[in-house]
Amino acid sequence: MSATWYECKVKYRKLDEASGTQKVKTEPFLVDAISYTEAESRITEEMTAYLKEGEEIYITNIKIANYAEIHPFENADRWFKAKVALIALDENSGKERKTNIYLLVQANDVKEAYENTETMMKDTMGEYSIPAISESPIMDVFPYFSGDEDESEKLEEFLKIKESVPSYATDNEALAMEDSLTVDAE
Repeated sequence: MSATWYECKVKYRKLDEASGTQKVKTEPFLVDAISYTEAESRITEEMTAYLKEGEEIYITNIKIANYAEIHPFENADRWFKAKVALIALDENSGKERKTNIYLLVQANDVKEAYENTETMMKDTMGEYSIPAISESPIMDVFPYFSGDEDESEKLEEFLKIKESVPSYATDNEALAMEDSLTVDAE
C-alpha cells in the first residue's frame, strides 16, 4: 500500500535564530496518514516536541500532497521537489507519452537534489527525464511507522538519515560561536 502524504500548515511560536526572539511562524510539514483526521492528530502529536509547555499550535490548512515518494539523504538539511517525467511509447499512436511524478528529495542545494534524484531513479527500467527541481517550503517530514519489529529498523534508519548533521554545519560551529559572542558583547 502506498503512503498518502498530507501537507499540514502549522502556526506556532518559534525562536528566530537571527534576532533571538520568539516569533509566530506558519510553516508546512508533511505527515503520512490515512485521513485528514489522522493527519491533524499526528501533526499535533509531532509538533509537541517543538513547543514549550503551555504553548499551542494552530493548524491552518491540511491538504493531500502530490508526492509519489519521499527520499531522505544523510548530511542534507533542506527538501526539494523534483519533477520526474516518465517516458513511455504509446503502442497505438507510436508517439512518446510523458507521465509526471513528483519526488521529495533531501539535499543541501539544487545540484545535489538533482544528483540525489538521479540516484533514486537509477534502477528504473524505463526512460525518464528530470525537467524541474525546486526548493520546497516543507520544514520536516513525519512518516508513519506501525511499531512492528521489522518497521522499527526502517524507522531508525529513516530518523538517522533525516536527523544527520550536514557536513558543512560542523565546520562553521566556531564562527557561529564567535558571531553569538559579538552580538552579546554589543
